[in-house]
Amino acid sequence: MTHSAAAEVKTEHSGKRKAGAAGASLTQQLTPMLDKIGTLPDVLGRPDMLLADNGYFSEANVQACVAGGIEPLIALGREAHHLSLQERFAAAPPAPEDPTPVQAMAYRLRTPQGRALYALRKQTPEPVFGIIKSVLGFRQFLLRGLNAARGEWRLVTMAWNLKRMFALSRAV
Repeated sequence: MTHSAAAEVKTEHSGKRKAGAAGASLTQQLTPMLDKIGTLPDVLGRPDMLLADNGYFSEANVQACVAGGIEPLIALGREAHHLSLQERFAAAPPAPEDPTPVQAMAYRLRTPQGRALYALRKQTPEPVFGIIKSVLGFRQFLLRGLNAARGEWRLVTMAWNLKRMFALSRAV
């Protein structure tokens, strides 16, 4: 059995809390992550938006986010690189009437504001995984079994958090 990792990375931007998901492209990982967020102490705050790549897209995941009071911005498919200037600066399309949660999210992703918000995913969670892979040298799980892999991932994320806290404490 193959195990993969997912992470929640919190950021403050424009007064909104966002959770960015990156890592394993498994749609089954989003709902447990949302459940875990719901069990965290209130002092940590709650995200009001989720930015995730297309591996997390499913109608059930979109509806789970909406039910949890989190606005989903999950890519519907692979995005094209190098958009033309006309596509890049195009005005937002007209909003759909009485949209489903998936239609509302798709519309939001096509607006300039939605594209700018989704772009934050590339600068929020993705660098964390890059640093974990290149600096910490964690490229694969070494232990067998789901519980062992979870413990290993907890150690890796704890190392990342300690590294980050040390870097932030030196800046003060």
